[in-house]
Amino acid sequence: METLRGKVSCAAVLEQAGFAHDAKESTRRAMKFRRGGEIIIVTHEGRGWFDPLSDAKGDVFGLVQHLDRVAFLECVQKVADLVGFKISGPEWQPRIADDHSDLSLADRWQARRLPWRGSSTWRYLHDERCLSVALLRAAIKCNLLREGPHGSMWAAHTNQAGEVTGWEARGPQYRGFASGGTKALFRLGSGTALRLAVTEAAIDAMSLAAIEGLRDGTLYLSTGGGWSPTTAAALRELARRPGVQLVAATDANPQGEIFAERLRMLAGDAGCDWKRLRPSEEDWNETLQLREKEERERREGKEGNRQRRAAYGPPAKGGFARPQPGLDPVGRGAGGPLMND
Repeated sequence: METLRGKVSCAAVLEQAGFAHDAKESTRRAMKFRRGGEIIIVTHEGRGWFDPLSDAKGDVFGLVQHLDRVAFLECVQKVADLVGFKISGPEWQPRIADDHSDLSLADRWQARRLPWRGSSTWRYLHDERCLSVALLRAAIKCNLLREGPHGSMWAAHTNQAGEVTGWEARGPQYRGFASGGTKALFRLGSGTALRLAVTEAAIDAMSLAAIEGLRDGTLYLSTGGGWSPTTAAALRELARRPGVQLVAATDANPQGEIFAERLRMLAGDAGCDWKRLRPSEEDWNETLQLREKEERERREGKEGNRQRRAAYGPPAKGGFARPQPGLDPVGRGAGGPLMND
């Protein structure tokens, strides 16, 4: 059995069972696989797994039993049949060292520089992720962002006392969480705010804040894609305050709906109001990027019309207007509302 554990990856079991690797949502330590509404996270370099939607977890034998509901002897045979099976996708992303792994968590955070205009982190968040200058300045002022290695961003998770417990790390080619850190909550906004907008990633929390213009009375939160006991406890603590509204601003996909349902149940237990807020695209950053793209195209269209008018002047009275390029119908927006209940 030990030999089989070493030769057969949980990823191989999942691919054979029809699961697809979700590269966008995977990290160097946790590979996410989906089959319809089912999700399995593979850990420990392929030797372990867990189901984020239940308490199920284990090794490669437990995974086969979990999926196929077979007796253990049949399970061992199924694993043995997969010896030599090669998964089609990349197995594991290389680890990105953070240069200060010998320091404490707080010291590692303080050792990194704040992003500045023109830095690699700033360019990633502003140019690629379309976060505005005003939003980035607000997040930096709140000590929420750091320059990570290799052009990545660090977004702080903090506890109720404001202490950094870890950070979401995200870059053009990288996604992960602080080694040795604990997922609590990324918090952007006033700690006394009564509207709690909960997203699954710090970039989505900042994107929603940008879309809403950092709405007064709102605390924009991220769980970092997890639902750890620390995260659940932090949300319950916030939701127990009088007059709170808990807004499930999670992704518009099956996992986002499951997170939203968990938030609805948490709101019911805490006795607070609850609301579902969905992005028009799959997540809030995609929604923000689409909005910025359409706004840029609208500005460029207006500038083009202005230049043509300056060059040709208005059509002669009683004559025919010069042919104009095809424009979007009047009143056309971004293909639907940015958000809906």
